[in-house]
Amino acid sequence: MNSASLNDAQLQLSQQIENALVDRNLRGMKKIQPALDPGYYLRAAQMLRDIKGTVLIGTGFPVVDTFETDGPVGAIALYDALEYLGAEPVIVCGPPMSAALSADYRVHEIKVGPQGKCEIEAQQALDQLKPSLVLSIERPGQAEDGHYYNMRGEDISPRAACFDTFVKQCDCPTIAIGDGGNEIGMGNVKEALRDLDITAAATECDELLIADVSNWGAYGLIALLGLWRNEDLLARIEPLKILDYLSRLGSVDGVTRLNELTEDGLSPDEGEAVLLQLRKLVGIA
Repeated sequence: MNSASLNDAQLQLSQQIENALVDRNLRGMKKIQPALDPGYYLRAAQMLRDIKGTVLIGTGFPVVDTFETDGPVGAIALYDALEYLGAEPVIVCGPPMSAALSADYRVHEIKVGPQGKCEIEAQQALDQLKPSLVLSIERPGQAEDGHYYNMRGEDISPRAACFDTFVKQCDCPTIAIGDGGNEIGMGNVKEALRDLDITAAATECDELLIADVSNWGAYGLIALLGLWRNEDLLARIEPLKILDYLSRLGSVDGVTRLNELTEDGLSPDEGEAVLLQLRKLVGIA
């Protein structure tokens, strides 16, 4: 197979993954999809394909006084995959998630503070960590008014540490994954989001990935990374095990706000089904 046909095949696979990940249309992402150039999962995965340096993974959407399961599950799956492939991932998040994960993962803590201070602290972290790529998964993004809002339209700014500054100020590629419109990266499709009942985020990124559940977006990236390695990296992911781990650390479902082994109100079986679907699409299982 020559390079041109291989690229065509990869683009077709990416589009199949993209369609599969918004097929349920839980929060309107299928309606947003036409605003993105096809092949966005392939382009994002290419950014990570041979990466060996530090990758910052921002996650942790504040719900009540803790964090939700959507985002951290995918962040941990990506962390494990990237570390396995030779990169050095670091999870960037705020309390209480930062303290909860620090015993098992490399973590950089961010805290709520005034915009100017957040910009200084982000630059200091970027200078120190020197990331090769910055990725955000289900991290709240600043709206046009500078505040943060959840899916209910509630202002959560007092509990939302700023990761937007990392995405805006870094001098490396940026990827963002979201599922509702109020996450970092959604500034890329702000016009399309006007039709959704959401206070949209304005922060942009180099490559925006959408999915019905943000965790599943991480699986789409890992599927392509495994394809190039000719290895079923998705088989290494155990969503229920990660959910159980996070639950013991105090996570809640972002929809129900209960400490349970679900993501966005969905049973772990749904995530397992998506993994199986992606493994079949990639065809290396």
